[in-house]
Amino acid sequence: MPSPRLGICEFTTLPAPFEEDLAAYRAAGADAIGICEIKLEAGREREQLAAFRASGLAASACVPAVPSILPLPPIPGPEEPEERVQALVAGMRRLAPFQPAAIVCLTGPAGERSQDEARRVVLEGLRAVSEEAERLGLHVGLEPIHPSFRSEFTVISTLAETTALLDEVGSEALGITFDTWHLWDSPKLEEEIVAYGDRIVAVHVADWRRPTRGWCDRALPGEGAIDFGSLLRALENAGWEGAYDLEIFSDNGAFGQRYEDSLWELPAFELARRGRQSFLTVWQEALAEERA
Repeated sequence: MPSPRLGICEFTTLPAPFEEDLAAYRAAGADAIGICEIKLEAGREREQLAAFRASGLAASACVPAVPSILPLPPIPGPEEPEERVQALVAGMRRLAPFQPAAIVCLTGPAGERSQDEARRVVLEGLRAVSEEAERLGLHVGLEPIHPSFRSEFTVISTLAETTALLDEVGSEALGITFDTWHLWDSPKLEEEIVAYGDRIVAVHVADWRRPTRGWCDRALPGEGAIDFGSLLRALENAGWEGAYDLEIFSDNGAFGQRYEDSLWELPAFELARRGRQSFLTVWQEALAEERA
């Protein structure tokens, strides 16, 4: 296993502004930043792009302010899928100058729609998103979400379900965002990584706190229930060569729960430093297991 490239998604340090994230991630030794559009300020895009370029960081998996085709109950945004697709596409255009490795996209949940109707709406949205991605020269990673949060976030929860949607759209601009937190206990995961690993365009990393307190309660790698050794080896064997993006949600009240041990209460540099070290530790453990 070669040395990994580590990125940090800006959700990990949600309270910090963009420029602070740049400085914190660079100082912590990260290689890339997963830019969240919500941290870009209207009218300051050129200035922030210049700051990004000066940081020396690459842009890994970036997240539009409206990241899904169907509405997400926990996150405010337009209710109509057509408006959401327009906002998602606008976010892609705004993020494109940073030359992201991928754009993250969710389906959103079916809600009051039937599964068939929800799937039809998602397919229409993905076709529009893929057309814009092709025009911009971007990859979009559709993200399957853990089945316990299906009613809040998604109509897909496995790599197989995700790939079926991608195949129906038929665009080479679309791939998969693989999130360890969402997929770690998926049935036959290693078999699915072998089957669909070449479709992965982004990887998010976080650990599953046991017991978990909700969707906004992630732990640093090695501090939860996930067997990162087998998971990282499977991804490497499938040919993944991109950055591993640390993506931590740890509610400090921003989404309705205030966890006393919220990682979002840490300074951005401290959390970035701890996150990088945690990931490198599980990576070294995976390497040692492979050698053994």
